[in-house]
Amino acid sequence: MISYKFRLYPNKEQQKRLELSLDICRITYNELLSELNSGFTKLELSNYPLDLKACYPEMKNVYSKALQVENDNLFRNLKGLSESKKNGNKVGILRFKGKGWKKTFTLNQSGFRLDEEQNKLKLSKIGEIKIKNHRLIKGKIKQIIIKKEINKWFAILQTDETIKRKHGENEIGLDFGLIDFTTDNNGNKVKLPKEWSLQENKIKCHHQKLSRTKKGSNNRKKTIKLLQKSYNKLNNQKNDFFHKLSTKLVTENKIIYLEDLSVKDLMMKSYNAKNFQKSAWSRFVNNYLINKAESTDCQIIFCDRFAPTSQECSSCGRIQKIKLSERIYNCSCGLSLDRDVNAAKNIVNYGRLGISLNGEETNTQSNEQISSMKLEAYPFKDR
Repeated sequence: MISYKFRLYPNKEQQKRLELSLDICRITYNELLSELNSGFTKLELSNYPLDLKACYPEMKNVYSKALQVENDNLFRNLKGLSESKKNGNKVGILRFKGKGWKKTFTLNQSGFRLDEEQNKLKLSKIGEIKIKNHRLIKGKIKQIIIKKEINKWFAILQTDETIKRKHGENEIGLDFGLIDFTTDNNGNKVKLPKEWSLQENKIKCHHQKLSRTKKGSNNRKKTIKLLQKSYNKLNNQKNDFFHKLSTKLVTENKIIYLEDLSVKDLMMKSYNAKNFQKSAWSRFVNNYLINKAESTDCQIIFCDRFAPTSQECSSCGRIQKIKLSERIYNCSCGLSLDRDVNAAKNIVNYGRLGISLNGEETNTQSNEQISSMKLEAYPFKDR
């Protein structure tokens, strides 16, 4: 499945209808969640949106397919919570969505028509919206997700086409770091983009300015919009960087060796938690690298997270403790190497053995289909 994201340019009347659709879908989700807490099953709730139209007459102004999808979203979120609990994570309960929290609604199978010649997207009960169709769409459109980002509207078109790429013939081991985002076993390093730090400084200034504004004032509303735009720009910069780097890795290599890091544990035990979060290693691996490796038949092999990759000599295997400030690994066997390059070489060695430090098989990511649930981030709320 391929997704295409295009910018929409609705007029004022169409914006009102889009906002109404978002709010009605939010109300539908909350009503379904309320009935679910009362003991109803998924099958019993499937026809519940029809009953809601008697209570909320404005629901007749929203396409019925968009309301039916909310039932699937509810049980998908419920499944995500149960899986997270099985993995040992502490989870709560599903929350009701407040006004302004919901940013997307979906039209599945029907209720839309794309006119590529006129650059118009027709949505049922909303009208024909001008769309910036800047890419050639391959395959049949199966569903459309309408998304609002601050004051902009986007259409995400999902087709039944499959991506087919060719992988390279190399094998590479990657060590993630805070100074350099990745370091491979050949000594190549990828720096963290400087734009991230610049944008984070702007976010910090906006937060400081926001704390000095009066609640309910126009200055506070303006500052909140600036803060949302800054967060959105930072997110776009990270997406761009992750897409380019992951594509480069899977097209140049047939096997990629990684360390199975627990970023959550690192953040809890370290004083450097902010930088761990900023680097977004898990997001890069799970949402970009693994998904793109599936389309190229590229293998991703994880070595044991408890393997002493930073303390072990990649030449003789001797283990010695070194401080974090020591950036060069010096061994009695004569090896003198950058500590990150040495760690990347050890990751390759453990991956090729196929055996972890405890004698168990390593985790291997092959061509299994992994579907990740897209979670909506709550917007900044004026408290």
